[in-house]
Amino acid sequence: MKHVARKRFGQNFLHDKYVLSSITEAIAPAPDDAMVEIGPGLGAMTEQLMRTLKMMHVVELDRDLVARLEKTYNPAKLTIHAGDALKFDYGTIPVPAGEKLRIVGNLPYNISSPLLFHLATFAPLVKDQHFMLQKEVVERMVAEPGSKTYGRLSVMLQWRYDMSLLFVVPPEAFDPPPKVESAIVRMIPVAEQLPCDGPTLEAVVLKAFSQRRKVIRNCLAGMFSEAQIVAAGIDPTHRPETVSLAQYVALANLLK
Repeated sequence: MKHVARKRFGQNFLHDKYVLSSITEAIAPAPDDAMVEIGPGLGAMTEQLMRTLKMMHVVELDRDLVARLEKTYNPAKLTIHAGDALKFDYGTIPVPAGEKLRIVGNLPYNISSPLLFHLATFAPLVKDQHFMLQKEVVERMVAEPGSKTYGRLSVMLQWRYDMSLLFVVPPEAFDPPPKVESAIVRMIPVAEQLPCDGPTLEAVVLKAFSQRRKVIRNCLAGMFSEAQIVAAGIDPTHRPETVSLAQYVALANLLK
């Protein structure tokens, strides 16, 4: 029986064999990897990965798809976690001693940003992440200071990860086709994270980009004096999108 994609779950199922093999090649799974896939859907990517992996984990919210996966795969090879990826504790997945978790997935576009922030809390446990996302979101994630797409998502994720856009995926690779282009992003937790309190950095960045057309001095009025902004190495007449990650960290550390 054909599964009808559900809008409320943001379902767009990848079916293009060339794209699937390209993603698998980028992930480069090894037999003993501790791999978890978010939103396996109909299992197209799952099937590709399981050709190499001895076993893997998946997190799926749709009960009909969970039932389908249970019928299709041996539970000794595939552990299915029925639940919401936004609430799932990725730290509960068993990982061999000395190894780290590898996370992959075609992420639902309607929850991509909150899901990325949820996953960021598990970054110390993760080796790498490979995700399919809306191309526009990936461009924001990897944006450099000074670009129009550089913003809160760029700063907060670049604080935790080294990221790169690997390739673009056209709408026709999916069923049903989304109205936008997609892209594959590779996210590797940074080896040495700039020392900073996460919630403080988040508060600073959120305030800075809440009025991105204003100069940074006006955006951060009430939180920092002009002298403090200068002390962080920032020209107070510049706009928030020109301020680097290191400078935002310097501001957060002044506040803390």
